[in-house]
Amino acid sequence: MRNAIIVWGGWKGHEPEQCAAVVADLLREDGFAVEVTGDLGIFGSPEIAASDLLVPIITGEKIEKAHADALVEAVRGGLGLGGPHGALATSFKESAPFRYVSGVTWVAHPGNVIDFRVDVIRPDDPVMTGIPDFDYRSEQYYLHYDPTIEVLATTRFSGEHDPAAEGVTMPVVFKRRFGAGRVFYSALGHVAAEFEHPHMRLMLRRGLSWAARA
Repeated sequence: MRNAIIVWGGWKGHEPEQCAAVVADLLREDGFAVEVTGDLGIFGSPEIAASDLLVPIITGEKIEKAHADALVEAVRGGLGLGGPHGALATSFKESAPFRYVSGVTWVAHPGNVIDFRVDVIRPDDPVMTGIPDFDYRSEQYYLHYDPTIEVLATTRFSGEHDPAAEGVTMPVVFKRRFGAGRVFYSALGHVAAEFEHPHMRLMLRRGLSWAARA
């Protein structure tokens, strides 16, 4: 049985504890043994590197450099890393090692919670099979991301809320490889209620399963 660790914390507006509970249920549906914790001290534990999947559902907070460096090496060695929305894009924003391994950083969400379109650009990928383009309501994330990512779905900024972003096509869902490890990210999932969206939920479930250590 594969095992996963979900660590939640940071800004309460992202409902980290509630979202962690939902993600835990998704992983259990796929046969994972899941540990959920709000103790950020776990990043200093060898338990992380021994796991098959790590999902940090955190906004802000700090991580010690030694712990971040150890996490980078754990993923390089095969630990899976992934999650929704703030999971990788907003966790430990001041940590260069975490930014390096996560491959994504949140920088803006013009208009805050708005309606936008998600376009599936890799319908041939197993994570996206059978998922059509769809409308979604959430924060439309403007991201800085690593050039090694493999983009699975995108969104286009209209410029209505910020003319500087007009016409920009931005990744929404991606996966990447980092040494022997795999990383999956979906920008969807601002609060727990969004996990009721069937396409969002299915993409995340499949993506996290893909990211987990083989």
